[in-house]
Amino acid sequence: MSLNELKAIFLHVVKDNYFNFEGRASRYEYWWFFLINLVISGVCNILDYTLGIAICSALVSLALLCPGLGVCVRRLHDINRSGWWVLIAAIPLIGGIILIVWLATKGDAAANEYGEVPTDEYAQAA
Repeated sequence: MSLNELKAIFLHVVKDNYFNFEGRASRYEYWWFFLINLVISGVCNILDYTLGIAICSALVSLALLCPGLGVCVRRLHDINRSGWWVLIAAIPLIGGIILIVWLATKGDAAANEYGEVPTDEYAQAA
């Protein structure tokens, strides 16, 4: 996994699909975006702690809320579940565990009601 591939995945989710809640997202796309998002949030938290403010973390969290929710909904579509199932995370403890299991589940091998099988050509092209 090269830095260019990681950048391509992140930009695909943030730039190309900022408000996109339709279609499907592969496990590859979702989990790499999640990891990059986690690293960026960690860096912002360290920066906020060092400077004694909380503005960087708040701005980054707000900026990445929609693309993060969008890729999660598209990931649920890949396993043929409605995007509304993301709300299951509101159930304390068990809801989050169920959602993580679903997000880690292999997607449908054929087209489903949400679209064709997702490809990760943006990562290979980088």
